Amino acid sequence: MFYDKAKIEIKAGKGGDGSASFRREKYVALGGPDGGDGGSGGSVRLRVNVQLNTLLPFHYKQKFKAEDGGPGRAKKMHGANAPDLIIDVPPGTFVRVIETDIIDPTVRKTQEYDLVEPDQELIVARGGRGGLGNVHFATSTHQAPRIAENGEPGQDRTVEMELKLIADVGLLGYPNAGKSTLLSQISAARPKIGDYPFTTLEPQLGVVEVDTQTFVVADIPGLIEGASEGAGLGLEFLRHIERCRLLIHLIDGASGLFPGLTDEDLAALPTGEQPDRDPVSDFERINGELAAYSATLAARPQVVAINKMDLAETQARWPRLRTWFTTHGYSVIGISAATGQGIPELLRRVATELRELPPREALAPAPPTPAADGATHTLRGEPNEDAFTVMKVDETFYRVFGTKIERTVNMTRMDNDEALDRLQNILERTGISRALEAAGIVPGDTVVIGRVELEWNPDPWQTDEGRRALRRGSRHSGPGKQHS
Repeated sequence: MFYDKAKIEIKAGKGGDGSASFRREKYVALGGPDGGDGGSGGSVRLRVNVQLNTLLPFHYKQKFKAEDGGPGRAKKMHGANAPDLIIDVPPGTFVRVIETDIIDPTVRKTQEYDLVEPDQELIVARGGRGGLGNVHFATSTHQAPRIAENGEPGQDRTVEMELKLIADVGLLGYPNAGKSTLLSQISAARPKIGDYPFTTLEPQLGVVEVDTQTFVVADIPGLIEGASEGAGLGLEFLRHIERCRLLIHLIDGASGLFPGLTDEDLAALPTGEQPDRDPVSDFERINGELAAYSATLAARPQVVAINKMDLAETQARWPRLRTWFTTHGYSVIGISAATGQGIPELLRRVATELRELPPREALAPAPPTPAADGATHTLRGEPNEDAFTVMKVDETFYRVFGTKIERTVNMTRMDNDEALDRLQNILERTGISRALEAAGIVPGDTVVIGRVELEWNPDPWQTDEGRRALRRGSRHSGPGKQHS
């Protein structure tokens, strides 16, 4: 079975928690804070592996999780950084990365990427940062801080993948037009061949050599009317032909013929008994499906090959077919996939066309901006980490969005009074408190920042009683009802 679609759930590693410890050694006075930082959680990367040609591994495993970072320790010891989790995918994988809103699962952010180059990498989920130890919070006026940060949660993502074969030439045509037979004639590929609908149930690739030029030809499941809407194996076919630079439109020259009857005999039949297919109508219907699926795909150059020239009926049709296709601007060649007639001429014509076309890279969707090494890409993030947005969801429910503030809240220990004081100062200093008040928030309303839900009660935060009330009104997300 050829697997060319997959959907997986991935989770990056959580950063290690920072340590809130103090140096306590005999004969060492005023040791002070010495809590180390937590290690970074592992990120999740997709990497192109040219040895793969299917998404079959993801049929058996759909959940992937990177390791968490190690916690910080006393004596300023830094927690271990977790290694990245690398997931290999075949070249030609189109990736759709989906981030689901933590409050409303129906709201999704989607980013799309194309992985085509060997060893190309894409970071699809970033590991969390390690929390700071209390050594970072010591000041001249606060020399014994008991505050340390939690590790930042790793990103959760849903990744949908589609494999779009990388081939120079695609064989286009109705089922039983002779595509598999032609591929077996021009290359070492040995696709399954038979006289029944959808002989080709999965794409086949063959390498063709013409003089000193080589190119890859893809034999893809046959196309029928309605394929652009999912009829038959149409969508499977259309997805794989998208990357091809040139199309060989293979047409059954005997299409619509009854044994012993010529075109003139068929035309003389009563209305309703005449066949609804012939070579020209086959050609127009398939091109109509291409246009319905993608205007770009419909604009691909085509070389038309009229197959089954070994049959007398096809030979009788040939002059009329050659005139029609030539008049409409197509290069047309008569061949017989069964006997080899006309195939050398067809291959030379294809090789000539390919030399005049732009390279495949120019036809592929533009990749995201590369990192410094030129090979690894990352998901587009917030351009300004300090930016934030306040949204009023309803009369008593508010949300604050922003890369930096969400990270800060997620890493704040809600059971620590000093940590809550620091959070309050950050909300005031960044203007978030004022923005919430301007949006209409009042004490008792709910505000969600990152993965934490708080009951808004700013006035008494400076008192122990107020901090305890805030702590009771806050909760971290958890399975089932947690925001994550």
